[in-house]
Amino acid sequence: MKRPLLPLALTLLATSAMAKDRATFRHTPSADEERPVVVDASVGPQGGDFALRLRFQKPPFGQECGSRCANATVLIDTDANPRSGLKLSDKAPENGADLAIIVQGTRDMSGASSDNYLRVKVRQLADGARTVDEGELIAELDHRRDSDRVHIEDNTVFLLIDASNNVPSGRKARVVYHPPGGKALQGTIPGMLSGSANNSKVMIFRRGGWGTARQGGQRVGGESK
Repeated sequence: MKRPLLPLALTLLATSAMAKDRATFRHTPSADEERPVVVDASVGPQGGDFALRLRFQKPPFGQECGSRCANATVLIDTDANPRSGLKLSDKAPENGADLAIIVQGTRDMSGASSDNYLRVKVRQLADGARTVDEGELIAELDHRRDSDRVHIEDNTVFLLIDASNNVPSGRKARVVYHPPGGKALQGTIPGMLSGSANNSKVMIFRRGGWGTARQGGQRVGGESK
Protein backbone atom coordinates (compact mmCIF):
# COMPACT_ATOMS: atom_id res chain seq x y z
CA MET A 1 0.00 0.00 0.00
CA LYS A 2 1.38 3.34 -1.02
CA ARG A 3 1.95 5.69 1.86
CA PRO A 4 0.18 9.05 1.57
CA LEU A 5 2.33 12.09 1.01
CA LEU A 6 3.18 14.11 4.05
CA PRO A 7 1.37 17.45 4.16
CA LEU A 8 3.35 20.44 3.02
CA ALA A 9 4.42 22.51 6.00
CA LEU A 10 5.09 26.18 5.41
CA THR A 11 6.23 28.64 8.03
CA LEU A 12 6.88 32.29 7.39
CA LEU A 13 8.86 34.31 9.88
CA ALA A 14 8.80 37.81 8.44
CA THR A 15 7.79 41.34 9.22
CA SER A 16 4.46 42.70 10.38
CA ALA A 17 3.63 46.39 10.58
CA MET A 18 7.26 47.57 10.65
CA ALA A 19 9.96 46.29 8.34
CA LYS A 20 12.80 44.48 10.09
CA ASP A 21 16.34 44.15 8.79
CA ARG A 22 15.58 40.97 6.87
CA ALA A 23 12.82 38.51 6.06
CA THR A 24 13.20 34.81 6.87
CA PHE A 25 11.29 32.06 5.08
CA ARG A 26 11.09 28.40 6.07
CA HIS A 27 9.64 25.65 3.93
CA THR A 28 9.28 21.90 4.42
CA PRO A 29 9.14 20.10 1.05
CA SER A 30 7.12 16.97 0.45
CA ALA A 31 8.86 13.69 1.18
CA ASP A 32 9.02 12.73 -2.51
CA GLU A 33 10.58 16.00 -3.71
CA GLU A 34 13.47 15.03 -6.01
CA ARG A 35 14.87 18.46 -6.81
CA PRO A 36 16.88 20.51 -4.27
CA VAL A 37 14.58 23.25 -2.94
CA VAL A 38 15.09 26.14 -0.55
CA VAL A 39 14.09 25.17 3.00
CA ASP A 40 15.41 28.25 4.81
CA ALA A 41 16.02 31.70 3.35
CA SER A 42 17.01 35.10 4.71
CA VAL A 43 16.93 38.25 2.59
CA GLY A 44 17.95 41.79 3.54
CA PRO A 45 19.54 44.98 2.13
CA GLN A 46 23.23 45.77 2.43
CA GLY A 47 24.59 48.95 0.95
CA GLY A 48 23.61 48.94 -2.72
CA ASP A 49 22.98 45.18 -2.69
CA PHE A 50 20.38 42.70 -1.57
CA ALA A 51 21.99 39.93 0.48
CA LEU A 52 20.47 36.44 0.43
CA ARG A 53 21.18 33.27 2.37
CA LEU A 54 19.47 30.24 0.81
CA ARG A 55 19.73 26.81 2.43
CA PHE A 56 18.69 23.78 0.37
CA GLN A 57 17.67 20.41 1.80
CA LYS A 58 20.41 18.78 -0.34
CA PRO A 59 23.30 19.97 -2.53
CA PRO A 60 21.94 22.43 -5.11
CA PHE A 61 24.36 21.25 -7.81
CA GLY A 62 26.77 18.41 -8.49
CA GLN A 63 26.68 14.70 -9.20
CA GLU A 64 24.16 13.99 -6.44
CA CYS A 65 21.29 15.82 -8.14
CA GLY A 66 22.28 14.85 -11.68
CA SER A 67 19.86 16.47 -14.13
CA ARG A 68 17.42 17.46 -11.36
CA CYS A 69 19.42 20.18 -9.63
CA ALA A 70 18.29 23.44 -8.04
CA ASN A 71 16.05 25.84 -9.94
CA ALA A 72 14.80 28.32 -7.35
CA THR A 73 13.48 31.86 -7.89
CA VAL A 74 13.31 34.65 -5.34
CA LEU A 75 11.38 37.79 -6.37
CA ILE A 76 11.97 41.26 -4.94
CA ASP A 77 9.50 44.11 -5.29
CA THR A 78 12.17 46.75 -4.78
CA ASP A 79 9.74 49.65 -4.24
CA ALA A 80 6.91 47.67 -2.57
CA ASN A 81 4.55 48.80 -5.34
CA PRO A 82 2.29 45.99 -6.64
CA ARG A 83 1.14 48.17 -9.54
CA SER A 84 4.56 48.21 -11.23
CA GLY A 85 6.82 45.39 -12.39
CA LEU A 86 5.55 41.84 -12.84
CA LYS A 87 1.84 41.46 -13.53
CA LEU A 88 0.32 38.02 -13.13
CA SER A 89 -3.29 37.22 -12.31
CA ASP A 90 -5.26 39.54 -10.04
CA LYS A 91 -4.06 39.54 -6.42
CA ALA A 92 -1.11 37.22 -7.14
CA PRO A 93 1.56 37.79 -4.42
CA GLU A 94 4.22 38.01 -7.13
CA ASN A 95 2.63 41.12 -8.67
CA GLY A 96 4.93 44.13 -8.49
CA ALA A 97 8.21 42.20 -8.48
CA ASP A 98 11.02 44.22 -10.06
CA LEU A 99 13.85 41.69 -9.72
CA ALA A 100 13.88 37.93 -10.27
CA ILE A 101 16.86 36.08 -8.77
CA ILE A 102 17.09 32.61 -10.31
CA VAL A 103 19.47 30.08 -8.73
CA GLN A 104 20.27 27.06 -10.89
CA GLY A 105 22.50 24.06 -10.50
CA THR A 106 23.91 23.30 -13.93
CA ARG A 107 26.74 21.72 -15.89
CA ASP A 108 29.36 23.31 -18.13
CA MET A 109 29.88 21.13 -21.22
CA SER A 110 32.25 23.50 -23.03
CA GLY A 111 35.47 21.86 -21.84
CA ALA A 112 36.97 18.42 -22.32
CA SER A 113 34.96 17.22 -19.33
CA SER A 114 31.76 18.54 -17.78
CA ASP A 115 32.01 20.82 -14.76
CA ASN A 116 29.15 21.20 -12.30
CA TYR A 117 28.53 24.71 -11.01
CA LEU A 118 25.93 27.09 -9.61
CA ARG A 119 24.58 29.79 -11.89
CA VAL A 120 22.60 32.83 -10.73
CA LYS A 121 20.60 34.89 -13.21
CA VAL A 122 19.17 38.27 -12.29
CA ARG A 123 16.32 39.63 -14.43
CA GLN A 124 14.78 43.07 -14.16
CA LEU A 125 11.04 42.99 -14.73
CA ALA A 126 9.56 45.94 -16.58
CA ASP A 127 6.04 47.21 -15.88
CA GLY A 128 3.48 44.76 -17.19
CA ALA A 129 5.84 41.79 -17.62
CA ARG A 130 3.72 38.64 -17.68
CA THR A 131 6.46 36.12 -16.94
CA VAL A 132 9.89 36.11 -15.35
CA ASP A 133 11.39 35.15 -18.71
CA GLU A 134 10.23 38.49 -20.13
CA GLY A 135 12.61 40.28 -17.79
CA GLU A 136 15.86 41.79 -19.03
CA LEU A 137 18.91 39.76 -18.00
CA ILE A 138 21.05 42.28 -16.09
CA ALA A 139 23.50 39.87 -14.43
CA GLU A 140 24.62 36.27 -14.72
CA LEU A 141 26.84 35.02 -11.91
CA ASP A 142 28.89 31.84 -11.62
CA HIS A 143 30.17 30.61 -8.25
CA ARG A 144 33.50 29.65 -9.84
CA ARG A 145 34.38 33.17 -11.00
CA ASP A 146 32.16 35.48 -8.93
CA SER A 147 33.27 34.53 -5.44
CA ASP A 148 32.66 38.06 -4.19
CA ARG A 149 28.98 37.69 -5.12
CA VAL A 150 28.29 33.96 -4.77
CA HIS A 151 29.58 31.89 -1.85
CA ILE A 152 28.71 28.28 -1.01
CA GLU A 153 28.95 26.46 2.31
CA ASP A 154 27.72 22.85 2.06
CA ASN A 155 24.02 23.17 1.07
CA THR A 156 23.85 26.91 1.74
CA VAL A 157 24.21 29.58 -0.94
CA PHE A 158 25.08 33.19 -0.05
CA LEU A 159 24.40 35.91 -2.63
CA LEU A 160 25.01 39.61 -3.07
CA ILE A 161 22.76 41.06 -5.78
CA ASP A 162 23.51 44.54 -7.11
CA ALA A 163 20.40 46.75 -6.94
CA SER A 164 21.95 49.90 -8.41
CA ASN A 165 21.21 49.20 -12.10
CA ASN A 166 18.30 51.65 -12.48
CA VAL A 167 16.14 49.36 -10.36
CA PRO A 168 13.10 51.08 -8.75
CA SER A 169 13.78 52.03 -5.14
CA GLY A 170 11.62 52.75 -2.12
CA ARG A 171 11.70 52.99 1.66
CA LYS A 172 10.40 49.41 1.79
CA ALA A 173 10.84 46.35 -0.40
CA ARG A 174 8.88 43.12 -0.55
CA VAL A 175 10.35 39.63 -0.96
CA VAL A 176 8.37 36.71 -2.44
CA TYR A 177 9.42 33.06 -2.54
CA HIS A 178 7.00 30.55 -4.06
CA PRO A 179 8.13 27.00 -3.20
CA PRO A 180 7.11 24.19 -5.55
CA GLY A 181 3.70 22.83 -4.66
CA GLY A 182 3.08 25.41 -1.93
CA LYS A 183 1.72 28.86 -1.36
CA ALA A 184 3.80 31.97 -1.98
CA LEU A 185 5.64 33.28 1.08
CA GLN A 186 6.27 36.99 1.35
CA GLY A 187 7.80 39.48 3.76
CA THR A 188 8.71 43.18 3.94
CA ILE A 189 12.25 44.49 4.42
CA PRO A 190 13.81 47.98 4.35
CA GLY A 191 14.25 49.31 0.82
CA MET A 192 17.25 51.09 -0.65
CA LEU A 193 15.81 54.49 0.29
CA SER A 194 15.17 53.57 3.92
CA GLY A 195 18.60 54.44 5.29
CA SER A 196 18.74 51.01 6.95
CA ALA A 197 20.84 49.41 4.24
CA ASN A 198 24.02 51.03 5.52
CA ASN A 199 23.53 50.69 9.25
CA SER A 200 25.38 48.16 11.40
CA LYS A 201 22.30 46.03 12.04
CA VAL A 202 22.09 44.75 8.48
CA MET A 203 23.77 41.36 8.23
CA ILE A 204 25.62 39.57 5.46
CA PHE A 205 27.49 36.29 5.04
CA ARG A 206 30.72 35.93 6.95
CA ARG A 207 32.61 32.65 7.09
CA GLY A 208 29.47 30.75 6.25
CA GLY A 209 27.15 32.70 8.57
CA TRP A 210 25.60 36.08 9.17
CA GLY A 211 27.91 38.75 10.56
CA THR A 212 27.96 42.52 10.80
CA ALA A 213 28.98 43.75 7.37
CA ARG A 214 30.93 46.71 6.15
CA GLN A 215 29.10 49.50 4.41
CA GLY A 216 28.88 49.56 0.64
CA GLY A 217 27.96 45.92 0.17
CA GLN A 218 31.49 44.58 0.50
CA ARG A 219 31.78 40.96 1.44
CA VAL A 220 33.40 40.25 4.80
CA GLY A 221 35.63 37.31 4.01
CA GLY A 222 38.36 35.37 5.79
CA GLU A 223 40.19 38.32 7.26
CA SER A 224 40.46 38.71 11.01
CA LYS A 225 37.71 40.53 12.86
